[in-house]
Amino acid sequence: MKKILAASIVFAFVLTGCNTVKGVGKDVSSAGSAVTKTAEKTQNKM
Repeated sequence: MKKILAASIVFAFVLTGCNTVKGVGKDVSSAGSAVTKTAEKTQNKM
């Protein structure tokens, strides 16, 4: 019973970690898009 509980807890942490990394990736991608758009707007004004 203890082994099943320990395995379940480890599995939950692994899934949480994957979702966190996926979320960070989306945030970085969004930030990169914002920087690109700002750079393009600045370049068009020049």
